[in-house]
Order: sequence, then structure tokens, then C-alpha cells
Amino acid sequence: MLKRVMVLVGLTSAYFVTATLGLRLAYVNPSATAVWPGTGIALAAFLILGYDVWPAILIGAFLVNVTTAGTFATSVEIALGNTLEGLLGAYLVNRFANGRNAIDRVQDIFKFALLAAGLASTVSSTIGTTALALAGFVSWPQYGKVWVTWWLGDATGAVVLAPALLLWRNTPLPRWNAVRWAEALAMFTGTIIVALAVFAGLKAVSETHYPLHFFLTPFFVWAALRFGGREAATAILLASAVAWGTLRGSAPFARGTWDESLLLLQAFMGITSIMILSLAAEAGERQQVEGRLRHLAMSDPLTGLGNYRDLVSAIDTEIARAQRTERSFSILFMDLDGLKVINDRYGHLVGSRALRRVAEALRFLSRAMDKAARFGGDEFALVLPETSEIVARQVAGRVCERLVNDEELPPITVSVGVAEYPRDGNTAESLIGAADRLLYDVKGRSAGGVPVRY
Repeated sequence: MLKRVMVLVGLTSAYFVTATLGLRLAYVNPSATAVWPGTGIALAAFLILGYDVWPAILIGAFLVNVTTAGTFATSVEIALGNTLEGLLGAYLVNRFANGRNAIDRVQDIFKFALLAAGLASTVSSTIGTTALALAGFVSWPQYGKVWVTWWLGDATGAVVLAPALLLWRNTPLPRWNAVRWAEALAMFTGTIIVALAVFAGLKAVSETHYPLHFFLTPFFVWAALRFGGREAATAILLASAVAWGTLRGSAPFARGTWDESLLLLQAFMGITSIMILSLAAEAGERQQVEGRLRHLAMSDPLTGLGNYRDLVSAIDTEIARAQRTERSFSILFMDLDGLKVINDRYGHLVGSRALRRVAEALRFLSRAMDKAARFGGDEFALVLPETSEIVARQVAGRVCERLVNDEELPPITVSVGVAEYPRDGNTAESLIGAADRLLYDVKGRSAGGVPVRY
């Protein structure tokens, strides 16, 4: 209970602080600004925490408005509009755009932008502008201008801030190496430096309104393709925070009035956010497809172990490592005894299950550094890095013992051959061939003998 209260208090505070900062940039009307991060906070909160946090948004919105301009009544009406906007946006995103995971797929991103930013944002702008007009704080001839400013500020908050919050909530923290961290630091630093140069500097060329903001695009694409949606959304958010240099008339969007400059800037950031997040999502989906294809190409569909290609790759890797470290490694080659008899007597489904039982034993007894694979048919292999033949035979014994004691019918056994690098071969093919010959030597000597052989 206490934790929930603290979450609500923190949400109210975050909404109040960010919205207050946004209203400092309200020029067309004290209550209407083209910069309204509150929408992004409310939308993300409803998607992540649930609809029942609405009191925190309502209180935060009321406090912002009652301490800024208008009356108690208009502040209540505006707060209701802000809350209903977030609730409607979250409902539509949950219903039609994959909820809190809306930023993961391209089609959902466009639905998110259309429903949460385009449609739901009209609720707050309509309720708020109408309340101010009825109370005399907005003249009716100015109604359209105030409404557009209000709507664009809310819509941009939804597509710039909310995605960053959702992605940081949904995406696991990165586990990068030093090189990767250095690249990320260079990308974010470059984004900030270029944003400062474009929006808050280069005064000598600002009067010509050169489209210098496009110099940010390579950094956004860099973040999207090399890192992903979370980093891309963060880079866009950082650039948006720097972009208020427009107000000093030293940026490409500087126009006759500050409000016009803000509207142009917010339109640019909103559209850029949608496009870059879509690019990141597309790149992420492609990487997932490529990963699945690689897995299918390197794995056995029946057992889930590696296949022949994966086995050869693992052996080649271990040969290279052994040549560096001058440590040997071993290969276990296993054959499921009597698979044809099992298939003939119990059926092929039971035979397939017998193969999976061997795979499960190998998987269970393997270390993280070991590589288990199905060589083909009823033959399996286990690559044991930095392992001598003596230790490899101990591993083979544990595999055989597990199969004997698994109590599943029919009982199964395996025959095992062991090859050691470099004694039995110095290439993947020669090692596999040696292990295979040793395996069948064992089977030949043990014909009619004990069922477990290694």
C-alpha cells in the first residue's frame, strides 16, 4: 500500500514539474503551450501502471493549471480533459496497438501515433480551449489558434516522451562491452553537440534559416540501426530538450513569433520521432527474423540441439582455441542403440521421443561452454572444451547412467566413442571420423553384451 502511494505521489510530482516547465513556453495563451510533456507521462503511466493511477494525473494537472492561470473551475475542467485524454489514449493503444509494446512493431507505431497522438489529444485541447473560451480567457476568434497549439503540444508529448518511457520500461538494461559503451557515448554526445549547434548556435547563419536540423538525422539513424528503439527514442528526446534554442531566434525554425517557431519545431520532432522509431522497429524485427533463421539453419528441429553445421562450427572454434591455449579438447560420439527395433515395436513417435530423451540427457549434463548436437539419424555428438579423454569418459558415463535411470519406457541405451584433439585428428572432419570409428569399434566388440557401452 505504501509503495503504491509513493508511486502515485511520484507520478503527480513528475507530471506537475514537467507540465509547469511546458507552460513556461506558453505564448499564445497562458494555459496553451506547444510543449506539453504531461501527455507523454500520463499515457505511459496508464499503459505501464494501469488505469487506476488516474487520480495522480488529475491532481497533477489541476495543480499545474490552478497555479498558472484561470479559475478553480477552469482548472478542474482542464485537468479532467488532460486525464480523459490519457485514459482514452491508453485504452485505444491497448485495444488496437498492442498496449505497452506498441513501439515494438512498425504497424503498431503508426496506430499509436494516430490513436494516442492524433485522436486522443483532441480531447484535452477541445475541453481545455472550450472551457477557457466560455470563461472569457480565450476570445472566440482565437479559438482555432489556441486549439491547434494545445493539440500539437499534447500530440508531440505523446510521440516524443511516451515512447522513451515505454521502451526504457520494457527493454532489459543493456549488457554491452567497453567498445559498445564507447560507441553509445559517442552517439549520444554527438547528438547533443549537433543539437546545440543547430538549435542554440551558429548564429552567423541563423538568419538564412538553413535546414541545419537535418544534420541530426544521421545520429537518429545511427541510434535506430545500431542500438534500437530505446536509444533512438532517447536521442530524439535529448535533441528535443536542447531544441528550445529556437526561442532565441538562432535556429532553423525561428519565425516571426515564438509560438510559430515552437509549432514548427514540435511538428518536426513529432514526425521525426515516428519515422525513426519505425525504422528502429523494422530493424529490430529484421534482426529477430535473421536470428530465427540462423537458429533454424544451425539447429535440429526434433531435438533442439545443434545440427551438423553447428557441430562443425563448434569444433573449428575449439581447434582455434586449443591452438592458442595449447589445451586439448574431446568429442563424445553417441549412437542410440536399437532405434529401428524401437520404431518397429512401438512406432516412430516413441522412436522420436527416444531421440529427444538422449538430447535432454546431453543438455542436462552439459556445461555452458559445451556444445551438444545431433549428428544425424540416431547419432549425437558432444564437444567438451579443455577436457581430456579421461574426463570425457566420465561425462559419457553420467549420460549413460541418466538414461538407464530415467524410468521412462522403453528403456534406452547409447554406445559412445571418444576422440581427443590433437591426438585423434587436427580438423573437424578427422576428429568426427575418428570418434565415429571408435564408436562402431565399441559397438562391434560389445555386440550382444552389456547395453551401456563407452
